[in-house]
Amino acid sequence: MADEPLPLAGLRVIDVGTRISAPFCAGLLGDMGAEVIKVEDPRGGDFMRTIGPFVPDGAAADGPSTGPQPDGDEGEPDGYSLWWAVEGRGRKGVTLNLRRPKGQALFRRLVERADVVCENFRPGTLEAWNIGPEDCDPRLVWARISVFGQDGPNARRPGLDRMGIAYGGLLNLTGYPDRPPVRPGVTISDYLTGVFAAEAVTAALYRRDRPDTGTGRGGVIDAPLYGSILRVLEWTIAAQDRIGLTRRREGNRLPNSAPLDNYLTADGRYVCIVAGSDANFARLCAAMERPDLLEDPRWATLAKRAAGSDEINEMVARWVQGLDADEVEVRCIEHGVPVGTIYEAADILSDPHMAVRGDLVSVDDPVAGPHLQQAPFPRLDGRKPTAPSPAPLLGQHNLEVWCDLVGLEAEELAELRADGTI
Repeated sequence: MADEPLPLAGLRVIDVGTRISAPFCAGLLGDMGAEVIKVEDPRGGDFMRTIGPFVPDGAAADGPSTGPQPDGDEGEPDGYSLWWAVEGRGRKGVTLNLRRPKGQALFRRLVERADVVCENFRPGTLEAWNIGPEDCDPRLVWARISVFGQDGPNARRPGLDRMGIAYGGLLNLTGYPDRPPVRPGVTISDYLTGVFAAEAVTAALYRRDRPDTGTGRGGVIDAPLYGSILRVLEWTIAAQDRIGLTRRREGNRLPNSAPLDNYLTADGRYVCIVAGSDANFARLCAAMERPDLLEDPRWATLAKRAAGSDEINEMVARWVQGLDADEVEVRCIEHGVPVGTIYEAADILSDPHMAVRGDLVSVDDPVAGPHLQQAPFPRLDGRKPTAPSPAPLLGQHNLEVWCDLVGLEAEELAELRADGTI
């Protein structure tokens, strides 16, 4: 089983996106075995190459490459982006200027040899360049990610991840009720939309290729950033529509459950304890050596504990403040209480459970050098994930893709490089 190919082996994905959402969609398909070819503008490449943190002594031009490198103009970062090292991994890299007719013609030739195109340009951009779905092979599956969708009154509006979480309704729910909304710690609508889009790509490919009933045609997946956020809003929309209940920010607690919070420990860390149910509350009382709380009628039911959440949470907080995080975990785990220390990155690097499962892999980047990154996720058939190939240097695979795959002669490639098309 370990030697079996991954399920998407044999498929070719063209990543013509930038920043996060569309490239992440392509990367997820690559994690499942697809060959991913990233197309970048020869005048500097993906924007993610310019976002830190940077390896201080590295720069993309320091490594070997068969293609052009960033010019390193004044004002550009003097270093190699670790964000790019993570999100650019697992794919081959080529350069192509899609704003030029020569580049557009070459792109159409490239996608004739592919199955999927992932893009996140503003709607209408690819059509204006004559490389939209109607201009290309009808067998292609297109993952088209935007902020507001391919149609509708807002379709042409510019935006980024923040617009997705704001318009989709998540930003209004994040933070504390007496303070302004707070963005989540990562660009969640970009990543979440990439996940939904990758799932839809596999469904469209199955429709195209399934035995006996396959249509033979591709399809267009319209995945706006706000749509993925809207889909995960739980009961928010139904409650507003049916009973007029407007959901508000609640911080780390819930109005219908207690005790539950992120509690400060004696060693300055935080642990999350979830003990709202009767069973978990009884277990927590045992862990705290407070059987008297179970006998107190004020805490006899979940509803009563929720009504007195400030008081019961304060009791738990005082108990936690007298212990180090590790000791809180030990006592809670002994009694079956759901508990977790809130990790920083350094905790993840040293965690024995993640080490045993292979949740981190060492990627041997040609510029940044070997370093740990998140492993492909999820795992399949019990196989520990393997490290993906490192992020490509700008234009690293130009010769392989444009000549060996698409069929350009070496002289043609040289001419297109010289005139700025590649």
